[in-house]
Amino acid sequence: MSLSPRPQCRPATSDDWPRIRDIYAAGIEAGDATFESAPPDSWERFAASKVFVIVCEDGLGVLGWASAARVSQRAVYRGVVEHSVYVDPGAAGRGVGSALMAGLLDAAAREGVWTVQATVFPENVASLGLHRKFGFREVGRRERIALMPRGPLAGTWRDTVLLELRLGHRSE
Repeated sequence: MSLSPRPQCRPATSDDWPRIRDIYAAGIEAGDATFESAPPDSWERFAASKVFVIVCEDGLGVLGWASAARVSQRAVYRGVVEHSVYVDPGAAGRGVGSALMAGLLDAAAREGVWTVQATVFPENVASLGLHRKFGFREVGRRERIALMPRGPLAGTWRDTVLLELRLGHRSE
């Protein structure tokens, strides 16, 4: 018998912002999730550039979040997004990342997205494994693309791996 319910995903709201912010901050602090130095200062700033944001929760609260943002404002790229998936470190190994990725891909399909991209540090083995599990393929590696601004690797030039998943083609 499970001690907590299976994680479920739903659209995020502004009420989720404190947990989203804290989970994001934990990912930033760990040093292998993003080049960002801090989460945005408000839900409005965070959500402004997103096509959608979802959270995954159990009976005790939000365990992680995922979002998608357009890669370009150009009409020809309207179906291409870059996404993020963040899991509370205390919820690692409980299927939260998989639930978030499944929820993210479902939401992307509903939004008419045909390509989902991710940029991942090569050292982030868990994230690379999650993406491969869902069929993402590596399409490139960017070497020394940016200087890490903070965290354990501050001042280090970092590589990133570009991954993508094709969801289908629109006939429009």
